[in-house]
Parts: sequence; C-alpha cells; structure tokens
Amino acid sequence: MPKKIAFLLLLLSLLAGCQNDTPTSEAKRPTPWVKTVTLQAGGETTLALSGILRARHETPVAFQVGGRILARYVDAGQRVTAGQKLFDLDPRDLDAAVQAAEAQLAAAEAALATARSELERQRKLVAKKFVSRQTLDQFELKEREAASQVKAARAKLAQARNARSYAELHAKHAGVLIEVSGEPGQVVGVGQTVAVLAREGEREVEVSLTDGTHAPRTGRVRLPDGRRIPVKLRELAGAADPQSRTWRARYRLEGTAADLPLGAVVQVRLQRPAIGEKTWRVPLGALDERADGPRIWQVIDGHAQPVPIEVVSLDSETARIRVDLPPTTHIIALGTHLLTPGMAVRERK
Repeated sequence: MPKKIAFLLLLLSLLAGCQNDTPTSEAKRPTPWVKTVTLQAGGETTLALSGILRARHETPVAFQVGGRILARYVDAGQRVTAGQKLFDLDPRDLDAAVQAAEAQLAAAEAALATARSELERQRKLVAKKFVSRQTLDQFELKEREAASQVKAARAKLAQARNARSYAELHAKHAGVLIEVSGEPGQVVGVGQTVAVLAREGEREVEVSLTDGTHAPRTGRVRLPDGRRIPVKLRELAGAADPQSRTWRARYRLEGTAADLPLGAVVQVRLQRPAIGEKTWRVPLGALDERADGPRIWQVIDGHAQPVPIEVVSLDSETARIRVDLPPTTHIIALGTHLLTPGMAVRERK
C-alpha cells in the first residue's frame, strides 16, 4: 500500500512539471506598418516612346518592263533630283521589238496604199459599168480593213517605243534613296522594287504602341540636335503586327524642314488626356492582381480592405485606374501582395 501511494505522488509531480513548462499564451505579433498615399487625379499624362524619323512619302521604285539590269548609277543614302537616271536595262530585246513594230507598220501602210489604189480603179470601172456595185463594196471593205491594220500597227509601235523608254529608270521626284537593292546583271520583273525613294517635303515619326494603348492625338518629339517639335497623329495601323502585337502609328512633324536625318531614333512624348471623372493615378506598387481582377487596398478603421478597380493605362512608375472613391481616400502604396482582407495595419503617410 505505501508503495502505491508513493508511485501516485511521483506521477502527480511529473504531470505538474509538464504543465509548468507549457506557455500560458503565445506572444502577440506586432501590427505591421503600411505606407499609404492619397489618390491623385488621373489628368493628362505623358507617354514616352522611341520613334524613327521617316518621310511622308516613301515610294518603291521599279521598272515597268522586265529584263536584265545593265547599269546602276546610284547608291543607298544618295540624294537625287527629279528626272535623274537611276538604272538602265539591257535594251536589245526592246530595240528588236521596236524594229518589228516598225516593220509591221510599214507593211500595213503598204497594204493600205494598195487597197486604196485598187479601190480607186474599181470606182472608175463601176462608173463605166464594167463591174457591178457589189464588187466595189468588197474593195471598200478591204480598204477599211487595211486602214484598221495601220492603226493597230501604229499603236503597237507606240507601245514598243514606250517599253523602250522604260528601260531607263528615272527618279520621278527629288529626295533620298533610303534603299537600293537592284544590281547590274540582275534579272527583274515588272514592278519588282529595286530602290525606295523618300521624297523631299514632309517628315514624320513612326512609333509602335503596345496592344490596347489608345493612340494620343498630339505630342512632341526631341530631335538629335536638341530641337523640340510638336507632332500630330496622321495614321494608325488598321491591325496589330502579328509578330510583335504592336500597333504602328505615324505622327506628322509640324512646320519642319526637309533636312532632318531619315532613320534617326528620336524621343517622343505623347499627351494622353484624362479619361472620365473617376480616373485616378496611383503607384504601380499599389496594384494587386492576386484576385480575379486588379484591386487596390485602403485602410478602414485600422484594417486593410480590397477595392476592385479597372486599369486604364500603365507607364514606367504609375498606373491610371478607374474606381468610384472620394479624392481624399488613402490607399496602401507598397506590399499589397502580403495583405489579406481585414488584416490589422498601422498607417504611415
């Protein structure tokens, strides 16, 4: 009996020791600090891009007849004047076509002269009633056919001479050849591009807009010499590029000379107007896209609460959003990916 009592006392003392080792409560975590900012009106913003200077008219240059290139007189980057010779084709086949057309015309004219002479003779015979009127009608028909053959031969000769003149390729306008691909000895077809001529006159800047970006109407471009020139949207591509998924836009430079360096890379700043009354500008760090859609977080009574939003546009540091909130609203600017709804936080403005 005494042994049983001693064993029970030892067991109770061990249990009491284990209970003393268990903490009565866990240490409370400190409430985290969050940086908040006030919503800023999403008024007019600037879209910064890189663009390429181009001519308003960039015309492919090609022969109107096919053949082998005999001579090339220009190089890429060369300035040309209107009417300046650029290329020559081998004219031998074209000269032969002209000679053949001339021979056909001579034969047709001889046939016409014979038909007219015979017609005049038949008229005299009819007057003397040596032949019938029906015979005269046949010779009149032959004379008309011979005259038609002469007209056709003259038209063919004119075509052959035009084709011969096309063997010499001249610049239709003054400008700069930004590309020259034709080489002596190369066989080219009708309409095959052998050069690209950037015409003198208006200059434009070409930019690529990301898919979904609204093309601003106006902006400014900074040229390599430091000048800043206003630009205005002239053309927007009808479809996105299938490879890059960007949209090509061309902006006309206002009041500029034609001495700008074609192909130069310039800085373009386009002005984007405000979109609606409930448009705000927030730091990129304020966006949280972990849910089904984008959202921001605001602090209500010391707790973080998410607010769904619509993203209008993005730039390098800020985002324009659309949300129905008062302008004095404070939102969390950083660390939104660590927040949970109802999480206790302390504001640091």
